[in-house]
Amino acid sequence: MKKTEEKSFQEQLAFFEAHLAEIDFNKAPLGLYEPVTYAMSAGGKRIRPSLVLMAADLFGGSPKAALPAALAVEVFHNFTLLHDDVMDEAPLRRGKPTVHHKYDVNTAILSGDMMQIIAYKCLEQLDDDIIPEALRCFSRVAEEVCQGQQHDMDFETREDVKVEEYMLMIEQKTAALLGGSLRLGAIVSKAEKSQADLIEKFGREIGISFQLLDDYLDCFGDPKTFGKQVGGDIIANKKTFLYLTALQKSGKDQRKSLEHLFSISPIDPSDKINTVK
Repeated sequence: MKKTEEKSFQEQLAFFEAHLAEIDFNKAPLGLYEPVTYAMSAGGKRIRPSLVLMAADLFGGSPKAALPAALAVEVFHNFTLLHDDVMDEAPLRRGKPTVHHKYDVNTAILSGDMMQIIAYKCLEQLDDDIIPEALRCFSRVAEEVCQGQQHDMDFETREDVKVEEYMLMIEQKTAALLGGSLRLGAIVSKAEKSQADLIEKFGREIGISFQLLDDYLDCFGDPKTFGKQVGGDIIANKKTFLYLTALQKSGKDQRKSLEHLFSISPIDPSDKINTVK
């Protein structure tokens, strides 16, 4: 065990933010890379890269050596948000116009693709002896994220979604990357596999909790602090934990009303959102 005290989350966050500020994503053609810069500079909590650095520190490694992995997960995370916003037709992200609203859908798709490539190129900067393991971890997590996104889209048109299915979906779509971030930090520090397994599991539990809270805030949050369109999940007919639990606890008439509301897509969704809430 290290004798020196590990840095706090806030310290690791500041360390990563300083590193990110030094990176210039812009190059030719600007039509491809300028939206990348826009997406990466839009803010965010930077939880995932900070977790990479904290795990590296925890297992006695160098947070500086973990910076390429931290940048990889942050770029990949923002890539998934960019494409997710296109699929959901979301107008806002972090209080700003989404990339496809500021530019156009084709630009958002292609620049998002480029961000995924950039993420993998970041991992190439790690020490040679850990690159294979880091790539295996990253690719496994990336696959899970895509699986979770497909389940999420499938649920929009299904009427028989179970809470257990939903929990698996959010583990794949959201929690996998949080767990993978901690595991990457462990890999950089060459921690034992048993330790890497445990800290990844811990990260997944955090991720599930985070997504459940995000579901709540999407419905009942303050748009000034939430940063996204409140009611977005209702507009998209997403079968969230709130919706599925409401169905379980509803009487016959309420259940019928909810099921109807989640089968329509009115041009003005205001009444739908208020009724569902």
